[in-house]
Amino acid sequence: MKVKIMQRSVYHKYAEIEVEVPDLIDEGTEVHEWLINNEDKWNDKIQIALDEATLDFGNGMETYDWTDRNEESEWMYMGEDGIGGHL
Repeated sequence: MKVKIMQRSVYHKYAEIEVEVPDLIDEGTEVHEWLINNEDKWNDKIQIALDEATLDFGNGMETYDWTDRNEESEWMYMGEDGIGGHL
C-alpha cells in the first residue's frame, strides 16, 4: 500500500512605509482617493520595502485588521489618528 504525505506551508511578507498626504479636508478629497490617484508617489517605495522584507511563516493575519483571508494580497492604510481602511 502506498500513501501520499502532503504539507502546505504558508509564508508571507509584510512591509509598511509612511507617505506624506497633504491636508485634504478643504478639497473634499478622501485619503484613500488621494492614495489611489497618487500611487506613483508611493508604489515604488512599498515594492522596495516588500522586496527587502523577510519571509515569515504563517498568513500574517495577526497584524492589523486584515480581513481578506481568501486573497493573495491585501492593501490597507492607517492614519496617525488610527483611522484607516482598505485600498
